[in-house]
Amino acid sequence: MVYYSSKGARMASEIVHVSGHIIDSLILPKILDEIMDLNGSFEILDLAIGKRKADTSTARLKVSAASPNRLASILKRLARLGAVPVTQKDAALVPACKPGVFPPGFYSTTNLPTAIRRGGRWLPVERIEMDCGIVVDRRGGRAACTPMVRVRRGQLVVCGTEGIRVTPLARSRTQDVFSFMTSAVSSEKPKAQLIAGVAEAMRQMRRRRRKILVVAGPALIHTGGGPFLERLIEAGFVQALFGGNGLATHDIESALFGTSLGVDLARGVSTQDGHDHHMRAINAIRDLGGIRQAVRRRILKRGVMHACVTRRVPFVLAGSVRDDGPLPDVLTDVMEAQEAMRRQVQGVGLALMISSTLHAIATGNLLPATVKTVCVDINPAVVTKLSDRGTFQGIGIVSDAASFLRELCAALRLSRR
Repeated sequence: MVYYSSKGARMASEIVHVSGHIIDSLILPKILDEIMDLNGSFEILDLAIGKRKADTSTARLKVSAASPNRLASILKRLARLGAVPVTQKDAALVPACKPGVFPPGFYSTTNLPTAIRRGGRWLPVERIEMDCGIVVDRRGGRAACTPMVRVRRGQLVVCGTEGIRVTPLARSRTQDVFSFMTSAVSSEKPKAQLIAGVAEAMRQMRRRRRKILVVAGPALIHTGGGPFLERLIEAGFVQALFGGNGLATHDIESALFGTSLGVDLARGVSTQDGHDHHMRAINAIRDLGGIRQAVRRRILKRGVMHACVTRRVPFVLAGSVRDDGPLPDVLTDVMEAQEAMRRQVQGVGLALMISSTLHAIATGNLLPATVKTVCVDINPAVVTKLSDRGTFQGIGIVSDAASFLRELCAALRLSRR
């Protein structure tokens, strides 16, 4: 719609609608901030505020801008907050001209629940994750989130922002550790209450048959947290494990030599020639053909990786250029590792990211915003960075890995072996 302001300037406008817990989740204020930050203006035409805790609110706004292009930019930002034009059109579909290349103007996804309008009806976008495109099959029955590298020539890709509906996360209505914003990270927060809340969330996931994913770095082993993670795996509280060559290598080193990076884990002192233990551990596993073979031949009798094999917990070890060896089980092709991780995150309801930065960020990019995430690290900067991924579904805990896992096992009442 184009109209003229009182000063005679030509303006473009659109009426948008938003509903949900838009007041207590601060969605409406964010919408108004976005409009003003992009030099637009607004008029609230209707506002109905829910009176009870479970009630939703609705608003209808007239959004205006100096040009159609400026208005389109504003509407694109508002769509990510759940505000959609009252007059809806079908999503624009453009065929990809090259494999691995989206058409110009493709819609770049968020990790929020998303639907597209096709043939007058809304299709939920399957396997949603951030920074991808949306591919619609030619029969129009399904829409799927698709990484750029996987798009094929001729596939129909959603372009622009029309016909797209994003559902922002509302503040949890239940009283749990995920029911408040946790972007402010502090080492002085009451960890016992947070960890008890995480334990209860893990029990809920198991009751609902949702998967629990653990993403861990080698510091988990260095700090003595390995036996506690073993306990979680053996008790059925872990359904997938992500890590790198370092996590598996030092876990196996601790199982074979009792050390991690050459430090005796029982006494906390360096051992003679211990600096080469991790290389000897890698060499032993390479000689046997892999971690699973080492467990079957009873060379590897304990540890996190041993627990994964014996409890049939799938693991993905993604490699890097700095890896020693690496272990035969490490995926050195990063795109292959990404696809393996993408398969395993399906069905995950809770992710524990412990003493890992790069693998945790990579995993966070693959997870829908609805997955509850817990980031644990001794460095507050890491916790803040990962907690900032999502406002309401993530919490951060400043702690070393071993202390966190010890308290978590206690909260879950997992006895010592």
